[in-house]
Amino acid sequence: MNRKIALIIALQTLIIIVLFWVLVFYGKDEYEAATSEHDDVIASASHVTTENGAATITLSPESQQQSGIATSPLKASTHVAAVSSFGMVIGIDTLVEQRTRYLAAKADASVVRAAIANSQQEYQRLQMLNRDNHNVSDRAVSAAEAAWKADEAKLAAAEVAASSIRDSIRQQWGETLTEWATQQSPGADMQALLQYREVLIQVTLPYDAATPGKNTPLMIEPAGAQGKAIQAMYVSPSPQTDNTIQGKTYYYRAAAGNLRAGMRVTVRMQAQDKATAGVLIPQSAVVWYANKAWVYRKASADKFVRQQVSTESEVGDSWFNAGPFQPGEEIVTSGAQLLLSEEFKYQIKNENED
Repeated sequence: MNRKIALIIALQTLIIIVLFWVLVFYGKDEYEAATSEHDDVIASASHVTTENGAATITLSPESQQQSGIATSPLKASTHVAAVSSFGMVIGIDTLVEQRTRYLAAKADASVVRAAIANSQQEYQRLQMLNRDNHNVSDRAVSAAEAAWKADEAKLAAAEVAASSIRDSIRQQWGETLTEWATQQSPGADMQALLQYREVLIQVTLPYDAATPGKNTPLMIEPAGAQGKAIQAMYVSPSPQTDNTIQGKTYYYRAAAGNLRAGMRVTVRMQAQDKATAGVLIPQSAVVWYANKAWVYRKASADKFVRQQVSTESEVGDSWFNAGPFQPGEEIVTSGAQLLLSEEFKYQIKNENED
């Protein structure tokens, strides 16, 4: 009796095991079919191949529509490169002090020059009286001549002092600011600096940047500030360098506003080169892979090729690219991420097959 019960139990166990494996075998196909329905539409309809060394995704127009893939033609554009650098607001107290010393030396020279006129006239008068029957002594004539020569020496010393101060100003501030500072009555530009309506800024530009001129304004704003940039106007080359930044230095002036002496500013200046022709790449078309920006170019009605783009020059909500794209060429502006996923899904399949 016990053998029969054990046999029955064993048969039932065997039947359960067989039924379980039959269920697993026939349910596998249904499970895979159900899973594949949740995959992206383009997973079953696309095909990735390599053409001319680039991965090409082939996708029928119907699948493109189902996947929400849309393309747009590239718009032509021109772009002038900009130079970005730094500068510093320069205090002009040293310039003011040098200006004061220079004007004082010139005033001294003027005083001595007036004294020379008197001493020369006195010498000539005494000389005439001496010649006229020695109405004055030779000693008096000699004393008058000595006074005249002494005044001339004082004038020469005052002129040398003024010239030396001017040379010192030129060495530190350049010719243009020297001209502004050494005028007896300061001009409008110097008045604006003296009255703190404007500030002087020393700008450092890269060595390969074009040399700016009077018609080369630039935009500045305090470093780290999120305020509105203001325009600065060119003054002259600067003889001094910036100890923290290597490059060519120039003086600019700008409205004082929130600028303070010693403040660092960021500088942005348009390059002097001619405008470059190219296209605008919408940011919505860009996908990122390996820390690089890419877009999918439409090679034909059903083929797409991934191509790298530059993100160095931002123009609104687009990036300017000078090549190799052409105006009118179509790129994917919606669904690019799906194409990227499909491309790398294909690569993973190949690796598994290997």
